[in-house]
Amino acid sequence: MLSRAACGNGQSIIFCALNNYKTGYIVMFQPNTFTAKGPLGFASHIWSEYRVGLVIVGILGLIFAVEPPQAVESTWFTIDALLSTAPFLMLSILMAAYASATGADGLIAKAFTGAPVVMIVAAAALGGLSPFCSCGVIPLIAALLAMGVPLAPVMAFWLASPVIDPSMFILTTGLLGFEFAVAKTLTAVGLGLFGGGVTHALTASGHFRDVLKPQARGGCCGAASLTAPKPVAWKFWTDPARRSTFGREAWGTTVFLVKWLALAFLLESLMLAYVPAAWISGALGGSGLAPIVTATFVGVPAYLNGYAALPLVSGLMEQGMVPGAGLTFLVAGGVTSLPAAIAVYALVRPRVFALYIALALSGSLASGLLYQLWLGSVG
Repeated sequence: MLSRAACGNGQSIIFCALNNYKTGYIVMFQPNTFTAKGPLGFASHIWSEYRVGLVIVGILGLIFAVEPPQAVESTWFTIDALLSTAPFLMLSILMAAYASATGADGLIAKAFTGAPVVMIVAAAALGGLSPFCSCGVIPLIAALLAMGVPLAPVMAFWLASPVIDPSMFILTTGLLGFEFAVAKTLTAVGLGLFGGGVTHALTASGHFRDVLKPQARGGCCGAASLTAPKPVAWKFWTDPARRSTFGREAWGTTVFLVKWLALAFLLESLMLAYVPAAWISGALGGSGLAPIVTATFVGVPAYLNGYAALPLVSGLMEQGMVPGAGLTFLVAGGVTSLPAAIAVYALVRPRVFALYIALALSGSLASGLLYQLWLGSVG
């Protein structure tokens, strides 16, 4: 095994690994220790850990080779956009770190007790408060279903959770406005109630008795605090372990948000530069059903993640996308993004997976239509 001692004093582990990966040694990195044998394992780890940064560098490098002025303009656009978003970014980071350090996110598990209808309403409401992405909620869902919690309230939480959370509400307000953020929050709760209600009706008629696959898989954003909740400590700074959790969560959230937002702002700058406004207006603008239906299905493959999608939708709306289509894009993409869909498929039986997708897409379409109708009535 390659270690710091083997590399010699003064030489970093990473630099040493770069010099020695051809030998076939098992390479060890810090602080995220891993083992990967040979050049393919090394390249796989580099891509896994730094793919967003590599994509950013690759895009800028390609644009610089083709059109240097645009590369410079896009770089400054990205920096300026990050700086303008910084106040909202800092607040969302602090909120996420505080929830993790205090253990407040563990209170969500208490929603899944009581009568089914009460559980559906509570789960849908708390879905808008939970700090989980669409695949990060998977471990909690697996634990709840394994413990015998009915599918209906679990589905309500499952559908509502990826759409909005307190941090995303703040960033949505900064990028798309307070009204849009409120509409997205109401959509999250409404989607949860709709999905939970339909699922409850189906299960009451004898469907979906066998929900989980034999081996449930984990998620990608972390939800262990809910499957094994700790007591809530609002004054977390009195506990060294919780202070450490706060710092670790703040740093991790900062890195996650900054890298994805940087990529999103970079793509937005290129979209504004190269995508004709007339094309956006033609495909996703105008009135009627067509632009919102288009956004429903475009959102699934085009979605990056909840935070990165916000500036992209902002740019699309500046180019002519109607707000209802923007809301549909965010909701449909958030709930049915490819990583989330894969995680859901690995967790539940095919019929439950099909129900999840159908509820997500139909609910997203309905939310966009209702929001556009409301804007038309007050416009």
